[in-house]
Amino acid sequence: MTSPGIPTLDQLRIFLTIVDTGSFAAAARTLGRAVSVISYGVANLEAQLGVSLFDREGTRKPRLTVAGRALLAEARAIADGVDGLRAKVKGLLDGLEAEVDLAVDVMMPPERLARVLRGFAAAYPTVQLRLHVEALGAVSAMVRARTATIGISGPLAAGMADLEGTAAGATLLIPVAAPDHPLGRMAHIPLGAWRDAIQLVLSDRSGTTAGRDFGVVSPKTWRLADLSAKHALLREGIGWGNMPLPMVEGDLAAGKLTRLTMPDHPGGAYRFMAIWRRDCPPGPAAQWLLDQFVALGEGDAAACTIPDI
Repeated sequence: MTSPGIPTLDQLRIFLTIVDTGSFAAAARTLGRAVSVISYGVANLEAQLGVSLFDREGTRKPRLTVAGRALLAEARAIADGVDGLRAKVKGLLDGLEAEVDLAVDVMMPPERLARVLRGFAAAYPTVQLRLHVEALGAVSAMVRARTATIGISGPLAAGMADLEGTAAGATLLIPVAAPDHPLGRMAHIPLGAWRDAIQLVLSDRSGTTAGRDFGVVSPKTWRLADLSAKHALLREGIGWGNMPLPMVEGDLAAGKLTRLTMPDHPGGAYRFMAIWRRDCPPGPAAQWLLDQFVALGEGDAAACTIPDI
């Protein structure tokens, strides 16, 4: 049984160019070569593989044979893979990172995160991204431990000597509960009424804030490490708690959650910071990400005018 030979990349590119342009002559013009060179390249490729790729008889336009159609996808995948390899190497030679580890605070509005990452995929197609979504002090802890290259942290990163940072906007945290929750049924909540209700509190998995509480006012608390779980429990009427307004706007409109009018606990602004290690400044791709979050955060002026939570 005869084994096929190994075609060259140039032979595969000639084959694909003929398919894309529709003729040997058009491929020759596209590649800047003589038609005889194109014909010779295809003949060598067919000899290497041991199959005919084009049916040249009875028409001026070459048509793919059954074998040619079967091998087209593989040939294109090889060519695309080599193009991707060359693009990545060029990026490395130009100082572009091979990958970026990004840690983002869970309070970041999902639509904003998706918008930035969609732009990143288009701007840096050769750079791999590792995304970590964490709460409270875990973002700054990952950057400090070099587990993440850069981070979009909450306000807890401020003042850490080994980190550099810049303001990256804010989101509004508001107290909510299910409509059938005792607090949710009150049009006007008396001072201290929350003392007898369970407050659902997001906990810090990093240990950075061990022994410290933020926005916790009730003596009865359930602590959760996952914001989605907290959201689900709130909708089920199990306790009350603060949630980012963008995450619960749909629930408020649909009547699945209600915003609590608590005069002594109205919520507040949760500020974001774009952070990186002082001894490890971000590369081009990481800096692009930071710049996008900072630029989009400039529109959060309304949230930033209210007191911090």
